[in-house]
Amino acid sequence: MEQKWPQEIWVVRHGQSAGNVARDLAEAAAGHRIDIAERDVDVPLSDLGERQSDALGAWFASLPAAQRPTVVLHSPYVRAAETANFVMRHLDRDGLCVREDERLREKEFGVLDRLTTHGIAHDFPDLYEQRHHVGKFYFRPPGGESWCDVILRLRSVMDTIEREFAGERVLIVAHQVTVNCFRYLFEHLTEAQILEFDRNGDVPNCSVTSYEFDPEAGKRGDLALRLVNFVAPLEETGTPVTVAKDVASAPNA
Repeated sequence: MEQKWPQEIWVVRHGQSAGNVARDLAEAAAGHRIDIAERDVDVPLSDLGERQSDALGAWFASLPAAQRPTVVLHSPYVRAAETANFVMRHLDRDGLCVREDERLREKEFGVLDRLTTHGIAHDFPDLYEQRHHVGKFYFRPPGGESWCDVILRLRSVMDTIEREFAGERVLIVAHQVTVNCFRYLFEHLTEAQILEFDRNGDVPNCSVTSYEFDPEAGKRGDLALRLVNFVAPLEETGTPVTVAKDVASAPNA
């Protein structure tokens, strides 16, 4: 039976961004708003984020040639595109399929954009309470998205991957919520399971979660989990590992 999935998929969160740094500073100071001027889409990598992305690229280059990515899909957000570009500097670009895909963007936070936990509670106490009652999986802030909304657009990404990249080795560079939502889809998880993973810790910057095609799984074969939040590429080079949330972040449930 014809294989429908890529041979391997790596899902990577972008390197540390300037927004991650600004958010940490604002939260530490119990501020209400994150001090960053750019649109979320335009926030670049920090200096450390560039080092992390370069270390990740070196790790991919260290794989045998037959095991390196043949397809790179990345979010159009600057920090994700820059991470993908750092990785690709280490790869042979001949024959490498590269696509920017807006469906891989981070969750949109609407009116909660650039607010800290303290800021959300102060400016939108009703939304703060509603979100804690409903939970992040279903809660949609005005003008923003729930995790379910992100999952819906990623289902169409999966359709594209199945249709166009069966048998390929696909690297996806995206964002924290995107990584978690891909896990929900690829691993056939429930709301409770993916939120438990989320509560256990944020997705580290430039960490790798990977899947390999298993022809014995299911009726036509399926993806089998191989790595989860793998940060050895950074640790092996002495590059600091960071786990800060993205700028437009709501409080944890």
